[in-house]
Amino acid sequence: MLKFRLAMLAALAAPVALGGAGPASADSIYDAMAKAYENNPDLNAARAGLRATDEGVTIAKAGFRPQISAFASNTQNKYDLDPSTGKDFVGNVTQIPGERVNFVTKQTGITITQQIFDGFQTLNNVRAAEANVYATRAAVKAREIQILLSAAEGYANIARDQQIVSIRKQNIAFLEEQLKASNARLQVGEGTRTDVSLSEAQLAQSKAILASAIFQLKRSEAVYVQIVGEAPKGISQPKPLSKLMPKNIDSAVAVAIREHPSIISSEYQIDAAGFQVKSAEGAMLPGVVVQGQLSRTVGDNPYSLNNYNSATFTARLNVPIYQGGAEYGQIRQAKERLAQQRLVLDSARLEVQQILVTAIAQYEAAKAVISANSTQLAASKMALSGVIEERNVGQATTLDVLNAQANVLNARESIAQSQRDAVVASFSVLAAMGNLTVETTNLKVAVYDADKHYKKVKDKWFGLRTVDGR
Repeated sequence: MLKFRLAMLAALAAPVALGGAGPASADSIYDAMAKAYENNPDLNAARAGLRATDEGVTIAKAGFRPQISAFASNTQNKYDLDPSTGKDFVGNVTQIPGERVNFVTKQTGITITQQIFDGFQTLNNVRAAEANVYATRAAVKAREIQILLSAAEGYANIARDQQIVSIRKQNIAFLEEQLKASNARLQVGEGTRTDVSLSEAQLAQSKAILASAIFQLKRSEAVYVQIVGEAPKGISQPKPLSKLMPKNIDSAVAVAIREHPSIISSEYQIDAAGFQVKSAEGAMLPGVVVQGQLSRTVGDNPYSLNNYNSATFTARLNVPIYQGGAEYGQIRQAKERLAQQRLVLDSARLEVQQILVTAIAQYEAAKAVISANSTQLAASKMALSGVIEERNVGQATTLDVLNAQANVLNARESIAQSQRDAVVASFSVLAAMGNLTVETTNLKVAVYDADKHYKKVKDKWFGLRTVDGR
């Protein structure tokens, strides 16, 4: 019994394994974030959406460019002759009375139309499209930050769940030894059947909560695969981003209001909505269109000019007076959408501030909980050791030992949970400030260059294939 007690005390005094060196292929929390940056389908879908938004600039610029079309026509004219005389429509007798005369005229040509002035609608549409591109870029950046945070959280969850599974397995080993000891004392008349039953009940309960912990670990691993794209390998206990924490809440909020991509996206959306108001107002202004046409006519009508070329040039001034009221509704609609975007910006600022303040509070609370739980764990271990000694001399019961062990178990699991909370909170603070990026975390991954695609398509006149050849 003495050897058993010494062995159990040594096991309880040993620190919980937090990952250590791990295998050579082990992933750090930053490896998980890098893989999520490259592999996450939601993030890649957002980037594809950004590339589609880039094309909006090209579409808007089409209003500056000429429209060219070709045409071809084949006209057949049929004339019935006088059924009594057989004369045609000019009095010549050329056909049998009652016959029909056919004349065919063919025409081909090309038309070029150029908008000279449209009330600055195209100009403002282009500016709105450009603002939408920058707004979408910022939204994708916000999505990147969210995915990186989710990867870090998923990693920390697995680290926590692995610790809890390990703790509960150690607890089962302890309880199995307690059950053996209770049976041994019962056989020599030092214990009771109640002690054995208590040990059996506690062991059964511990096996149930171990099964629950294993389930939670598998669920966390499934979420990790969904975010990162690969199964977790060699997960170890990560550390909080203590060195990157802000000095105070006010400075952190100031940085977040200035740099968070969700707020930046809302600001660009206001710009885009403002340009849409100007574009809608442009429908009230005059417009100038010029058009040129070249054509070739070939026919077989003996009474008209059959084969000839023609060239026409037309300049048209359109002055809108009343267009059914649609233009007024569109202007009012655009103004309401501008007001809406301004309110969205206010909401985004408040939301970022709330998330940031909450994350900072959670980080501070997690550090305090870790400290308190560490003290609790040390005291619980000492108490357990003392209760075991007292039970062996008849001054404590098996129930006292089991309760003391439960306190040790709770303290260890609380430390695992608060370590996870501290890590996630620190990454959440950085994310809420808009600084959880590839650059600030030094991720070993190629940064997605949104400007590369934009430059290739913004002035493109022709082409059906995308930049990547599809």
